[in-house]
Amino acid sequence: MNSNRMRTLLLILGVLSMSLGTAFGVQFNWQVVVNNGVTVPGDSRNFNSYNQPSVNRAGLVVIRARSKGGSTGEPAHGIFTRDMVSKGPLVTIFNRTSLVPYPDDLDATFTEPPSFPRIDMDSNTIVSRGNHQPVWEYALADGTESRAGTTGIYTNPFGSLLTGASNLGAVTGFERFGVPGMGSPTKFDVFPGAPSVTIVKVGSGKSMTNFKTIVFKGNYTDGTQSRTGVYYRQLADEPAGGTGNVVVIADNSTQIPGTTVKFGSTAPPSAAAGQAVFVGLDNENNPTTGGIYKAKLAGSYPDLARLVKIGDQVPGEPSGATFKLIGEGVSFDGRFVAFWGAWGSETKSLTLICPTSGNKVRIADCVAKYPNGFPVTVPLHQGIFVYDINKGKTWAVAKTPGDFDDFMYWNYSGMVPGIGEGEPDDTGEPAKWRSATFVAVSGLVDGSLTDANFHIAFKARKGSVTNATYVNPIDGLYMRSGPDDVPFTTVVETGMDGTLIDPGAVDPDTLEHLPVTAMGIERDGFRGNLLAIAVSMGAEEGSTTEAAGWAGIYLTKVPTVLGQ
Repeated sequence: MNSNRMRTLLLILGVLSMSLGTAFGVQFNWQVVVNNGVTVPGDSRNFNSYNQPSVNRAGLVVIRARSKGGSTGEPAHGIFTRDMVSKGPLVTIFNRTSLVPYPDDLDATFTEPPSFPRIDMDSNTIVSRGNHQPVWEYALADGTESRAGTTGIYTNPFGSLLTGASNLGAVTGFERFGVPGMGSPTKFDVFPGAPSVTIVKVGSGKSMTNFKTIVFKGNYTDGTQSRTGVYYRQLADEPAGGTGNVVVIADNSTQIPGTTVKFGSTAPPSAAAGQAVFVGLDNENNPTTGGIYKAKLAGSYPDLARLVKIGDQVPGEPSGATFKLIGEGVSFDGRFVAFWGAWGSETKSLTLICPTSGNKVRIADCVAKYPNGFPVTVPLHQGIFVYDINKGKTWAVAKTPGDFDDFMYWNYSGMVPGIGEGEPDDTGEPAKWRSATFVAVSGLVDGSLTDANFHIAFKARKGSVTNATYVNPIDGLYMRSGPDDVPFTTVVETGMDGTLIDPGAVDPDTLEHLPVTAMGIERDGFRGNLLAIAVSMGAEEGSTTEAAGWAGIYLTKVPTVLGQ
């Protein structure tokens, strides 16, 4: 069989069937949600890159994905869903040809969803940021015309896409989108990170109302001062989500519970079961107080329950070993909160090298600033933890050194001259090196949140450091169940045979199986007993044939008991 026919056969298998992966005694049956063999809906090109997916308990997967550009023009990219129960086709939520929903009197189209999309755990409602051309033209006080509205939060709680939040808050008629509590209408400048969505139940019995609610971080300017906070907005089945205003959960005027200090920074929240959790600190770069807080989505400035705080004892460590750092990317399923934390004063030094793939303008900016690399120090003692809200207890899942060598991953992202707001990895903030950690927790693998059992998936690295550089590291996604002390399960690792995930991961010229080279998971990627991940196999760039690189989004059902 020639290589082209082999590739065709493997593509059919990869898209329509399931592949088998076995790791340390656990058998995962992987379903291909989408891969490089799939054509972008409404386009002639195939997908070639993906952000980490999100999934709900019913198996609806939402992804941000794109094609290559080249002679056919700008890349095709957008937000898509696929129902993995019905095995239906990919459905476009919005892409670069989609009109921005009302308010939009300029027939503006989207340019880019700048962060990974998320989905409500218990419904098909998705939420995503969206950047676009200005959407509204209006007259200034002096009679001149102006245009506004270049970013917002978009969601589909009632079927069609609607505007949940927008930076039109200073425009007359759209004060509902404004920053709450300001003396005059004030717009949000940007909505950093990925917004979340949940259902808020109000009332009881026959009088109960379910409000689809978006929860997000917003940055704005007060005079000359940059401000930030976390907010929510309940939506109605009307244009622009109705007339309800944005409501504040906490901002820079909020006192950190148990202290006289106010929040200096807040992180994008995670929401489930009508509640939101978020990380809030006095100082993002050098925190001395703050932690993870939970709020019911009812009223302005709701009471904040302190879950884990800077200065808490680290479980399993000697007395006096307390959390000094807590990561922003928390995962929440209504009972369990998964997070990254660090403690102690010991560090190790690393030199970060500018990326070689991605946006060329951003790469050039990085190389110009850091031609010899960017030196950083990272905590020697890091860990992945789960907090049980019902029991008020924190469980240690994995630590460095010992279990693994690092949980922190770095990328150079943000805005640089020459890059518009629609470019990938846009944070709305100046470009710099940023670190992230990746965890996702589910207490519902067994179908119940009433017990203390949970499963957690996380990304970690194994490897030694020489001259501030990891030598032949192994990155992987790993899983553990708790609260009992059970062995780790390897979900996927670099170097693993890619055909264990996707039969299409084969070099069409040599017919050799492509190894796994990268993988990703995000905080909403593990819901109920379903785990959704992004995986790349083979060479991303520089290979003799384009087909020698392969990637996709994959879904598996997690067993109740790991190892069976």
